[in-house]
Amino acid sequence: MAQLENMEAIEKRLWGSADNLRANSNYASNEYFMPVMGLIFLRHAYSRYLAVKPEIEATLPSRGGVTRPLTKEDFSSKGSIFLQEKSQFDYLVNLTEADDRAQAMIDAMVAIENDYETLKGILPKSEYQELDNDVLGNLIRTFNDPALKKVTGDIFGRIYEYFLTQFANQSAHDGGEFFTPVSLVQMIVNVIEPDHGAVIDPACGSGGMFVQSAHFIENMHQNPQDVATFYGAEKNPTTIRLAKMNLAVHGLEGKIQKAISYYEDPHNFLGKADFVMANPPFNVDDVDAEKIKNDPRLPFGLPGVNKKGAVSNGNYLWMSYFYSYLNDEGRAGFVMSSQASSSGGQEAEVRRKMIETGHVDAMVSIRSNFFYTRSVPCELWFFNKAKPAKHQQKVLMLDARNVYRKVTRKIYDFSPEQLANLTAIIWLYRGETDRFIGLVEQYFSQVLHEATASKAVMDSFLVELQGVLDRLPQVDKDTSSAFNVLRQDISAFESNVDAEHMVWGQTSKNNSGLLNFAVKAEALAETSRDLLKQIDQLYKFAEKQIKDSDEKGLSKRTKSLDEARKEAVEQLKLVRYFYKQAHWLQEHFPDAELQDVPGLVKLVDTEEIATNDWSLTPGRYVGVVPEEEDDDFDFEETLRDIHIELKGLNEDAFELAAQIQKNFEGLGI
Repeated sequence: MAQLENMEAIEKRLWGSADNLRANSNYASNEYFMPVMGLIFLRHAYSRYLAVKPEIEATLPSRGGVTRPLTKEDFSSKGSIFLQEKSQFDYLVNLTEADDRAQAMIDAMVAIENDYETLKGILPKSEYQELDNDVLGNLIRTFNDPALKKVTGDIFGRIYEYFLTQFANQSAHDGGEFFTPVSLVQMIVNVIEPDHGAVIDPACGSGGMFVQSAHFIENMHQNPQDVATFYGAEKNPTTIRLAKMNLAVHGLEGKIQKAISYYEDPHNFLGKADFVMANPPFNVDDVDAEKIKNDPRLPFGLPGVNKKGAVSNGNYLWMSYFYSYLNDEGRAGFVMSSQASSSGGQEAEVRRKMIETGHVDAMVSIRSNFFYTRSVPCELWFFNKAKPAKHQQKVLMLDARNVYRKVTRKIYDFSPEQLANLTAIIWLYRGETDRFIGLVEQYFSQVLHEATASKAVMDSFLVELQGVLDRLPQVDKDTSSAFNVLRQDISAFESNVDAEHMVWGQTSKNNSGLLNFAVKAEALAETSRDLLKQIDQLYKFAEKQIKDSDEKGLSKRTKSLDEARKEAVEQLKLVRYFYKQAHWLQEHFPDAELQDVPGLVKLVDTEEIATNDWSLTPGRYVGVVPEEEDDDFDFEETLRDIHIELKGLNEDAFELAAQIQKNFEGLGI
């Protein structure tokens, strides 16, 4: 979580620097969009290049003491792209004021386009000539922020996504329709598992569906380019450029064509797709009904047509298209407006026909605030033309509105574990019990791992605390007593961890064995919570006595003690965190079988759906979570949410004050 918060600060700093272009160039936000995204593309590409280069070099063959040169094929197999020296970000950073940076940027982009045919004419080039040399230099240095070298993971991928979001907020591009939150894309990927064949997105935006599909395939230890082909359609030329850049930076290629999918099927994909994934624009009401009335992609007929001869709402056009693209074993997953699942009129008739095919597989409700530019809730729809016979007349209803993580005041997402747990419900629905049990096993293994890792950081805290107490003229009885108790409790905890490791080794990794081990894991989780409270309390005792004493030179030791405290507390939190993930699964599905859970999930018969006006809104079927007294109130999580809320309000207040001041200045007041 600390890294997440650090990244937010870095992202905002980078955005602030890049956004200065509005003041230092003749560009509006929609004009400097591409030059900035081109720079992030280069920096992201270089980051991935450096990440895989050592591994590639270690396996290069040599003859006569001469190692074979690097090739672009080496990097494509590792989800990256090859960069000539002139295209490497360090080369651009080291240019001097005497160098023509704009020309260097053009040369860098041309070199990449020459190596990758699919990027011909795609990367920004001439746009850089509009920027002053010093402005461009500052911008290049901005994306070489030293702080970025201290964080781990696909950081530039996240920054890429963040900038897409910010430009969408500025209406620099189509109101943000080109960007789908990663959490929703990952959920779609987890459900339909696009691991082979033709993967199509008829509203592909910036290509996020393809990138996440590729990650899924990579996690199966396969090369996406070898087993899948990505096909996309997008109406906006700028967005097509973004999509191709996004694919390229991940070492991928896609067949993306300019098209208005309401009227065109540029890939002639009727009945041919193995997988369809999309986040189409919601509630479009100006599609010409006359042009599409005989479209073979509308097997269920037209939804409602208004007096102007236009389809009243395009949602069911998209869904019909997605369905028609699938082959006989195809799966589809897509984001849709929450209004669509219970809409009436001719749309309800189309929905009835869809349900009666037996191919509507699952519905997942998502709460509001998952989108960056819209606060509306939505639903994920899933089709499966290869549903087993026992599910033909059933639809899985999953209400995930109570499952979320608050990232900022305005943005929510799923944590990796929340995504895994929701996916585990899909596994149970499909009878994949082993995967469900494997996830529970993974969580308990992680509990033991985190508990073991807690030993070293708690011991470090004790050493630091002892060093501070030794420097004090005197230590009060409460502190001494608490210190002795903590040492004893840590020692007992460490012994218990060793003992549970032994038990774990002898535990049968079936559902019964894991349920029994849950008691042991719970004890470790509760003890870890008690220990972190003791550590926090002891730190406060020590801090107070340091302030009350006249002893000099303790400030540095106090800082070291606080750092040791934070490290120990954060590590101990992980023990309980992973226990809670396993507990959530076991509590809801104790037999490792799908069952109805009020407020969460229900497998619904078509007959029940028919009596509910063919509604596919999960909340209508799963009911609400029964009210219970919360014996496990998470104070820390609640406090964190309050902190996020306050931080967001303060930022809004600052921006509002600045806008008011600007308005006053404009009025000459």
